[in-house]
Amino acid sequence: MSGIALTTPYLDTDADQLSFTLGQPAREALAVRDLTVGGLGVQLRLLGASHQVFTGPVRETVACLPGVAGGLPESAGQEFDDWSYSFSARVQRFSATAFSAQVAWIRGRSEGDSWALYGIFPGSQEAVTALSVERHGTGLVWRTWHTYPQSRRIVATHTRLEAR
Repeated sequence: MSGIALTTPYLDTDADQLSFTLGQPAREALAVRDLTVGGLGVQLRLLGASHQVFTGPVRETVACLPGVAGGLPESAGQEFDDWSYSFSARVQRFSATAFSAQVAWIRGRSEGDSWALYGIFPGSQEAVTALSVERHGTGLVWRTWHTYPQSRRIVATHTRLEAR
């Protein structure tokens, strides 16, 4: 999957502006990728304000949302009928060299992943949002990365959805 050169600037200008919610409606997307992974339909949505992933009973949004306070939980979980959902997030700050290396790794990993979607925002080749999904056991795992060149911070999320 090649990265999409986006023409719209990103709206979340720092990691602290991101919030986590479940059940949000679809927001205007800059790019959408519909996949079938392990028999489940998955929709990866790249937003100007970050991302959404829709699959099974889950509608995960990590984004800068009007009226929702910023700040991501280190972890969250929920049970949905026959599904178990868990989410985790980590924010790291890097030196300039380490940040560039991490962004190159994210882009390289996404480039070779047939179940990924990533976009490069205008103004910096290091302003990237990437999403990747894979089959795992009785469900799915997806990972996302949101990079912020101005602060050299990267938000990495990891989500697992498993059938019970």
